[in-house]
Amino acid sequence: MAYNIPDSYKNTTAAPKLDQKTLNKMVWRSLFLQASFNFERMQANGWLYGILPGLKKIHTDEDDLAASMSHNLEFFNTHPFLVTFVMGIVLSLEQNKTDIPTIRAVRVAAMGPLGGIGDALFWFTLVPITAGITANMALTGNIAAPFIFLLVFNAAQFGIRFFLMNWSYKLGTDAIGLLTENAKEFTRAASILGIFVVGSLTSLYGATKLGVEVPNGTTFETVAITTVVTADSLDTYADQIYSMDEAGAPVVDAATGEPVLADGASIRELSNGDMQITYNEFDEVPVTINIQGILDGILPQLIPLSLTLMLYFFFVKRNWTPLKAIGLLLVLGLLGSGFGIWPSIW
Repeated sequence: MAYNIPDSYKNTTAAPKLDQKTLNKMVWRSLFLQASFNFERMQANGWLYGILPGLKKIHTDEDDLAASMSHNLEFFNTHPFLVTFVMGIVLSLEQNKTDIPTIRAVRVAAMGPLGGIGDALFWFTLVPITAGITANMALTGNIAAPFIFLLVFNAAQFGIRFFLMNWSYKLGTDAIGLLTENAKEFTRAASILGIFVVGSLTSLYGATKLGVEVPNGTTFETVAITTVVTADSLDTYADQIYSMDEAGAPVVDAATGEPVLADGASIRELSNGDMQITYNEFDEVPVTINIQGILDGILPQLIPLSLTLMLYFFFVKRNWTPLKAIGLLLVLGLLGSGFGIWPSIW
């Protein structure tokens, strides 16, 4: 036989206020909000598990406790990091023994706006900023990077959980008005900040570069050679160390009567009578056109920007899912690496 939830509790006398220990216990239990997630009631099981210590202290009558547990097992879905906000409000109503339909309505009204606010606050702002900074630290070999990320993320998460539980429990239903009054503006501002940060990370840390170089003939590269020779064999290196005229003879300085040294050449007599000479040789090396260098001259990080805009087009115009976008990037990465389009990062 189905249980019929009454419209009011048998004992309508307001219960004593919950102590801080109980409130803290429910904050810790809120971590299990999605432990029994299902598609019929979403987070209802985790919600009741989290709020149960408070309900047991508020409802000393077994029938009232059964009614409270029953209606708190109804459909529930909100942002997991902000759930204590709803907990505080509902506990405040339960403590004052407000009629059950009102508690139901307030619970639904409170859980709704938190989804957008929580996403804007955490997934669009806190996580991109923290992950972007610590990811760059990790790329430089800093072992503290993952620990800093976990420390900052969890400090923010738990700080908000504890604050919202105490704040909303103290204010009761007034907390809904204070939170939702500027919820739209807050969500939009946080989303804009998050998008700005993600765009900056794409520009600063986008590692996608072209490894394509187009052959463009050859050139001669100057290489300085230093060696020690005997004074008798110095003439053997005349072509390398002296400037030569069209006839192949050394050019002579009219003022000193000495041969003119070639560019970069030098002669130094050592204490043992040998000569240390330095001269230039010219090695023929291939010349290539670096496509990535040309693109950087037009617009730095053009490739990451192009990939970002391409994915944005598919999301907006073709209704792609994130899974399709990940698959596309995976295919592009594998094909590009296989054909040498992307340079190796190893």
